[in-house]
Amino acid sequence: MNNRNYRATFILDNRGKEDSIDQIIEGVKKEIAAVKGEVSGVENLGRKDFARTPDSKMISGVYVQILFSAPAGASAHLHERLRLNDTVYRAIVESV
Repeated sequence: MNNRNYRATFILDNRGKEDSIDQIIEGVKKEIAAVKGEVSGVENLGRKDFARTPDSKMISGVYVQILFSAPAGASAHLHERLRLNDTVYRAIVESV
């Protein structure tokens, strides 16, 4: 089976959560593994303010970039799994 390489950028939301950002990142890595993905790199880009936000209570988020390889179609499965995860505010997955 041919794997593709992906770069995913996540905006994490830990407002009102006990979990640290590192624990949330571990959870995202488990979601990637669940879609048969293999993480090759993680970079925490830190908290950044949003230029515009539809939610006045959330004006910033922690940006994390994760490089991984996974089968074709894993991106859609990952988005579906993360839709149910309230610690991931946004996810952008691009093929590299």
